[in-house]
Amino acid sequence: MPVFHTKTIESILEPVAQQVSRLVILHEEAEDGNAMPDLSQSVATVKHAVDNLIQIGYETVNTSDDSILKQDMPPALQRVEEAATSLLEASNMLKEDPFFAPARKKLINGSRGILQGTSALLLAFDESEVRKIIAQCRRVLEYIGITEVIESMDDLVTFVKNISPGLTRMTKQVDDREKELTHQVHKDILLRCLEEIKVLTPVLISGIKTYIQLLSSNSPSSADAKNNRDHTCKAVGVEIEEIIRVLQLTSAGEDDIEADDAAILKNVLNEMEQRQQEAHDWLRDTQSLPGASGEKALHDMLASALVAAGRCPNPRDAEVIKKTVSDVQSMVNALNELRASGQGDSVQAQALAKGIEEKLADLKSLVLQASSSAEKSGAKQLAHTLKSQIEAALRWLRNPAAFDHGYGEQATRAIIADGRRLAATLPPGKDRDQLLKLCNDAEVCVNQLSDLCHRGMGGTPQAKAVARALAEKLNELSESMTSAVAEKVVEDFLDVGGPLKALTAAATAPLETPHREKIFQEKADQFQGHSCTLVETGKIAAANSGVQTKHSIEAVNKTAKQLADLSPVVVTSAKVVLMNPGQEAAVEHFNLVKQQWADNVEKLKTLMDENTDTQSFMKATEAAILSDTSRIEEAIVTADSQAIVDNAANIARRSNRILQVAQQEVDNSEDPLFQQELKLASDKLKAVVPQMVKNAKSLTLNPRSSQHGQNWRKENDVLVDCVRGIRLAVTPKTHPHPPPLSPYAAQADISQLSLVLDEEHNYENIWKSDDVHDGAPPRPPPPGDSNDLAAPPRPPLPVDPDAEMERVFQQQPQENQPIMLAAHTLHQEVKHWESADNELVTAAKQMALLMAKLSSLVRGEGGSKKELIDTARKVAEQSAVVTKLAKGLAAECTDRRMRTNLLQVCERIPTIGTQLKILCTVKATMLGAQESSSQEDDEATEMLVGNAQNLMQSVRDTVRAAEGASIKIRVQSGYSLRWVRRRPWYT
Repeated sequence: MPVFHTKTIESILEPVAQQVSRLVILHEEAEDGNAMPDLSQSVATVKHAVDNLIQIGYETVNTSDDSILKQDMPPALQRVEEAATSLLEASNMLKEDPFFAPARKKLINGSRGILQGTSALLLAFDESEVRKIIAQCRRVLEYIGITEVIESMDDLVTFVKNISPGLTRMTKQVDDREKELTHQVHKDILLRCLEEIKVLTPVLISGIKTYIQLLSSNSPSSADAKNNRDHTCKAVGVEIEEIIRVLQLTSAGEDDIEADDAAILKNVLNEMEQRQQEAHDWLRDTQSLPGASGEKALHDMLASALVAAGRCPNPRDAEVIKKTVSDVQSMVNALNELRASGQGDSVQAQALAKGIEEKLADLKSLVLQASSSAEKSGAKQLAHTLKSQIEAALRWLRNPAAFDHGYGEQATRAIIADGRRLAATLPPGKDRDQLLKLCNDAEVCVNQLSDLCHRGMGGTPQAKAVARALAEKLNELSESMTSAVAEKVVEDFLDVGGPLKALTAAATAPLETPHREKIFQEKADQFQGHSCTLVETGKIAAANSGVQTKHSIEAVNKTAKQLADLSPVVVTSAKVVLMNPGQEAAVEHFNLVKQQWADNVEKLKTLMDENTDTQSFMKATEAAILSDTSRIEEAIVTADSQAIVDNAANIARRSNRILQVAQQEVDNSEDPLFQQELKLASDKLKAVVPQMVKNAKSLTLNPRSSQHGQNWRKENDVLVDCVRGIRLAVTPKTHPHPPPLSPYAAQADISQLSLVLDEEHNYENIWKSDDVHDGAPPRPPPPGDSNDLAAPPRPPLPVDPDAEMERVFQQQPQENQPIMLAAHTLHQEVKHWESADNELVTAAKQMALLMAKLSSLVRGEGGSKKELIDTARKVAEQSAVVTKLAKGLAAECTDRRMRTNLLQVCERIPTIGTQLKILCTVKATMLGAQESSSQEDDEATEMLVGNAQNLMQSVRDTVRAAEGASIKIRVQSGYSLRWVRRRPWYT
């Protein structure tokens, strides 16, 4: 089946599909009794192009040393060649007899063969190119492994000299491949991995250098230096392995964090199959050593199986998979010991290898069984964000009686569980108690509603009343969780660099410093605790802030994980510096690791600021400053100078955080008025912070001085006012949309028109304007009986798209209607908006209607092949319209983040629309064709379903992003989409 993961494949397949679609339509028209036109010239052109393609293909096979390409390419070439010959023969036969049925059948079979054969040909060649890049990645990966034996500076020089060209070549190849890919998520991962490798490479070389010098001096710290070196080496290997994994992906759904369990399990199964042969080759080769690529392939299979265990719908299946993985790991360890001691060909080793192969086969069967179970049960992966969980819960609450596999109830309980976990991280107090109360109240409601649904009473008034109450509680809980997350970010990211500075000072303290090592250990523990707090807060904010996208969640979790992994390395590097004062290599390595940690913290802090609601952050910071102010007032009463210092420092830090976030908002905006207002408010705060600190210092020296206290209060009050001013400046100003203009507004002032009665009690139009003559215009003559004066026929009334949508989507689609379900999901998103003065909503509604029609055509519920192809073409055209409108809106959006998000979600729509046309053409060649296998038909349908789901989701995301971006439009642009919510008839 066609794949579209590269721009080259898509650009070649699209014109081929267009030609095939024309032949399909001609074939269908001929079935209605029409004569087939002369196709000899068109077919000859196709045959000539195919002959050139075949010649190039065979030349590639003959010159390539890729054994897999030599195996996969010839069958594809043969299929294309046979299909082209069939086309030519069918054309000649139809030229003699335009009504010859066997010739028409040969024509359609040849068309299908060319399309599928060309796709297989392109895929075989593309996979060969990917294998070349992977081979280069593995060469770098294997060479990095020799760092374990580098024990002299000469070895290090040789290592750097040899690995530099390989890394450069790998980076260029991966970078070129990224530009060729069509799936944005894969492009982003490859770029991130390359960037991480660039950061880690100098750290690795520095770590090796430090280890060599400490080893040569017999320092006890050489073991710590070795651990640091090994950690960095492993980190580089992880990034290269991730590159290898992503290079082998061919569909966007394979790396979607919101994919359901069935999709994930199917992808896991494919990954295991890809690694299986390499693992078996390693097991059967008695001379293979531990650490070879075959063993890595085996461990990749085990890692994939553990992912499958986490997605199993049946807990018992998950436990069996985990136990089997554990057994295989133990057997592999035993086999490695035998092979390392030269006993790889012993009876015991061979028996172990055979036993591992059998276990791997069992493991694959277990994963296949889990995949089948998940597909039958319709199990879905729970939403990853608070926002998407709320949406899933509200979908259930709108219709509790509808069967949704318990997905809505699970999402509701997940929100409650997340709320309690968040409450557990908060200090005792009012906010924590309120959050827990909301969780408890929501749980009571969900238990009541669940009980009613299980008793078949989900549609009763009682159930609907409970659902409404639960919806209100969930909204309150969501707001409370968002505020709590903002408060945690404010507190935990207040001073991110302080513990690292303290650790550095302790590591570089002079030898004569009393209790030097004890102080270092205290600072190291504080640093570790601080890092753990940052990581946990990052994860909590990623799940519960409510304003993020799934890609930002991935970025937060990835950065948090890197921070958690790097923190022990920072401590170990600091310890090496502590124990080896004056060792320049150790200091250099510590500085590199410190900088890496600091960069990750800064990145995490920026992500927190972007994903935390700005107004909530400002409000929480303002409240914290007021709390610090109250504590200073208490310290003044008790003359506690240290408390004054600590809390005044906190106020200064919080003010600086306010300024940082404000500057981010200025940089993010292109609205000059907003920038000017925010800069002015920020400048005022910048000016007052030093004065507040100065007065606080004076107060510290004499806490009981009323004059010093009054001076500090005066400056602090100004500071609080400035903070409030910044908060008000970042608060969006809501401007109501102007009412739609009348088409006659520019012609006359309607307000000057009045109706009066004349002497004969008839209404006349009287204009009050002086520039209009007195009296009404003459009345037109009455219509006569002549045919010449007959009124023209009344045109048909325009179809109301909203009424049409309500008619098409009046019933909830069934689970066996996946394309209709995707269209219905888009309908649920756009039906709340008025179509008037909003072309984007109108186009999205039209796409939902077209996709609903496409669902019926694909399922064989009437229609023709021509209708299928035309409907797909219309969907692609509407996709282009949606993209054009979204890009136009993005160009006028003054918010850079909103603009980027809108462009990211809309730019993939045309590609998916083009793919839909190609897949519908493939499907059309199979409708009613007995020669096409059921497996091919199933594969075509499955790919078409996945494409339709991706397209509807992308349009849905685009509508949401556009609605958000519409509030940040340049005033002078004149570009406006009116977002008016539709109201029910009874309101």
